[in-house]
Amino acid sequence: MSSDQAWNVVKKIIREIGQECTIQGQTVSEILVAFMVKAVALDPRNDFKVDQILTKEDVQNIIQLCVTRLLDTTNPSLSTIKMQVYFDMNYANRAELLREQHRDLEARLAPVVRDITDSCPHLQEEMENVYRKIVSYVLLASGLGSPTDIGVVREVTAALQSVFPQREIMTFTSLCKKNKEQQLKTFAMLVTGIRLYNKACGKGGSSIEDLPAILNEAIPSATRTIDEGLNNCHLRAHQYTTLLESMQEDQHRHTQLSSFKLKEALFNVRQYEAFLCILLSDAITSAQEVEKMQVQFATTMEQLKNTVENKVSVDANEVFPLFIALSKLWTGFQDEMLLLKFLTSLTNNLQQFSEIQSQLFPEELLTSLLEGLTVKSDEERLRETMGTRVNVSDFKNQEWLFPETIEHFDQLLIQYHGFCAHAIGVKGLTLPGNPAIGILKHKEKCYVFTSKEAAYIFAQDPDKFIQLNVEKAKEYTELIQLLQLHHQFEYLVPYAQARTPDKCLMKPTVKCDSSSQTDTHILPPTIVTSYEWNEWEMRRKAIKLANLRSKLTHAMQTDLSNMRRQNCTQVYLPKDVSTQTKRDNSSNVPRPQIFLEGLRGQSSPTTHTVKVNLTRAVDET
Repeated sequence: MSSDQAWNVVKKIIREIGQECTIQGQTVSEILVAFMVKAVALDPRNDFKVDQILTKEDVQNIIQLCVTRLLDTTNPSLSTIKMQVYFDMNYANRAELLREQHRDLEARLAPVVRDITDSCPHLQEEMENVYRKIVSYVLLASGLGSPTDIGVVREVTAALQSVFPQREIMTFTSLCKKNKEQQLKTFAMLVTGIRLYNKACGKGGSSIEDLPAILNEAIPSATRTIDEGLNNCHLRAHQYTTLLESMQEDQHRHTQLSSFKLKEALFNVRQYEAFLCILLSDAITSAQEVEKMQVQFATTMEQLKNTVENKVSVDANEVFPLFIALSKLWTGFQDEMLLLKFLTSLTNNLQQFSEIQSQLFPEELLTSLLEGLTVKSDEERLRETMGTRVNVSDFKNQEWLFPETIEHFDQLLIQYHGFCAHAIGVKGLTLPGNPAIGILKHKEKCYVFTSKEAAYIFAQDPDKFIQLNVEKAKEYTELIQLLQLHHQFEYLVPYAQARTPDKCLMKPTVKCDSSSQTDTHILPPTIVTSYEWNEWEMRRKAIKLANLRSKLTHAMQTDLSNMRRQNCTQVYLPKDVSTQTKRDNSSNVPRPQIFLEGLRGQSSPTTHTVKVNLTRAVDET
């Protein structure tokens, strides 16, 4: 049978199981059904050959067994599997959750941002409309107050006017799209910082909640709730372990307690304990982050007050970075509020999967069953074996590690979630191992034990006991998740279980169409542009260079171009050529000067005149 055919068979089985459970009045998810199919197929008591083709009878048996187990609400194993599926599908660490939250916020703001950045206002009314949209964006991005509250809108508008007056809207719209988006984010942070500062000064911010005070009360409350759940888990686990040990020591008690499904109940408690430890670690991290941010927020606010105090005007370069710092710290408080709500919701929802404990084992029943027995806690078991340790010289081919001889011991990955590697397969118990006895390193994996004797027995044939643990996980499928044995069952992959491959309960055979593209030239280009392979082109360039040898180059520098740039001019030298034209001559004749004397008359009646010629000769001119 091909992989596609096998996959179709699995999908058909899952669909029929879901329909049958729905008919019986029980709604189950496909993921839970897929996990149950795996559990039934793995269980050696059902005698299914997973590496062979399933007959129609095998398919019907699988469907019937899965439906029976899914409808058996009194079985702690089903509650454990449901718990594992729920946690696997809903839990996210701090970084993943915050990334998803910020991505959702950007997606919600994307239409507003697009509307602002695509606007090209020209009229006064259009500019005012764009400005109102910017106010809405700033308010939504900060998350401080409701957009329908007029007082909040006026407060945001006033704060925005102080850093971005409306008359500068044309300058804003002239920017490129990327710069506009960056400016909007800057406006949002500046306005948030201004409002927080005004709230600290008692001049506004009435709609802003006191997040640090809320976190200071909510985080300890959430931590106490998780601690109470852990204490109850520890008590139940210690009681169940005591009862199971008594069954192995006394045949009469084994007969008396065999019908109580104590192992399934123990695995349920241990899994609930493991999940609560994860949530408690996240809560402690949140408390540490809040404490650190409160100190930074108080310091920044005090620095800002000292900068702004009693000043009519303040340099923007001094206060704007402080406003932005306040905004980022406040965003951190908002993130911690989101994480706290997530942890609280997850804690409350996980509690439903442990309620079966009180239904199957009420306090009165447990008290009667434990009568005459001494309940030992995990801490007491560790103290009993604290003085014993493995003698390394007894093992020639085994490598043993000890906490005092290895650096970063707390970061060492211990197999089986830190439980004793011997007790799981042999006794079916999940007992925390004691690293002080010695840590066996076998095939690059580390194992711990509850006693020196268990360590010696396991070290004689580690592969044998590792296989025993695998067989125990096949019988109780919830151990695959509890003991982190996913790598042991990678060959059974009927259905996708989770968002990330490393968290999946059932790893699917992945098939997809993929493509890749690489750059044509990864390295910087090394092409020599001056290279020529054509000898005639080289000859042409050589002739050109030879001709330049007979040319002269001159440069000129003027007062106006001095210290500006270098100008070069190349000219051909002017030729010395002269021409001769006709001669221009001139001549000048003397002006006649003739005078007459005696024209006025005399005393005698006869007039006598004398003519005087004073004209110069021609040769004298």
